[in-house]
Amino acid sequence: MTEPRYRSRSLRRVFKKTPGGRVTVHYAKRKPSSAKCGTCGKSLAGVPKVRPYKLENLPKSQKRPERPYGGVLCSKCSARKIITEARETGVKE
Repeated sequence: MTEPRYRSRSLRRVFKKTPGGRVTVHYAKRKPSSAKCGTCGKSLAGVPKVRPYKLENLPKSQKRPERPYGGVLCSKCSARKIITEARETGVKE
């Protein structure tokens, strides 16, 4: 019987073959959901689906896209926001 802490289905079962030829079950946490856009809710491209402890070890350039609002807004929403900001702070004559 498995230990009570491993009986939850929040942990996924990973079957590993040992060097002795036996197959054992390892328990791993599931992958988190993908990062979402702040305005439209679309999943963000260029942002990895990893747990926070793995995200710490990634270089800054791999954590989110290198553009304004990268990792917060999708490309369409960020382009729309940049255009509206430019129109609001335009040159007044």
